[in-house]
Amino acid sequence: MFFTQMAYASEGAGEAAAEGGLATTLGSVYPNPANIWPTWLAFGILFFLLYKFAMPAVLGMVDARAARIRESLEKAEETKIEAEHLMDEYKQQLAEARGEAAKVIEQGRKVADAMKDEIVAKANEEAQNLIAKAHEAMEAERKAAAAELQAQVAELSVAVAGKILGEKLSADEHSKLIEQYLSEVGGLNDN
Repeated sequence: MFFTQMAYASEGAGEAAAEGGLATTLGSVYPNPANIWPTWLAFGILFFLLYKFAMPAVLGMVDARAARIRESLEKAEETKIEAEHLMDEYKQQLAEARGEAAKVIEQGRKVADAMKDEIVAKANEEAQNLIAKAHEAMEAERKAAAAELQAQVAELSVAVAGKILGEKLSADEHSKLIEQYLSEVGGLNDN
């Protein structure tokens, strides 16, 4: 619709140019001088009213917005400083926790080493006790075997002596000979 109006207007301007010439055509472009002064007066009054009433409200809104922005920037800076402070505290706490963890690990290692040494010492002691008991048992077995061997040798010796002598010994005589022989053989073993 706008284009059709423009087309009719251009046709009308062409007809007007043909009828009145250039002055009529320029008159449609330039304002009428009689309308300039009332337009300037209306503009001045409107400017004064806007300056007097609207401008303080607009400047107040601009100042309030600038104050809000300034407060937001200050709060952001405070938040940033607080965040940096909290980060420093966090790093310090993390370092302390790592130090404590290292101490706990070192203490655990020391306790484990102490327990290991204690267990090894106890095992060595038990092994020494077992070895000593084994030696005692072996010595007791050796003495028992030696005593039994001596008894059998004595009985055989008495039996052989009785056959050589050709007589039979009584039980008392037999016992006396065995004891005498054992004391002689026992004395030889002690050397």
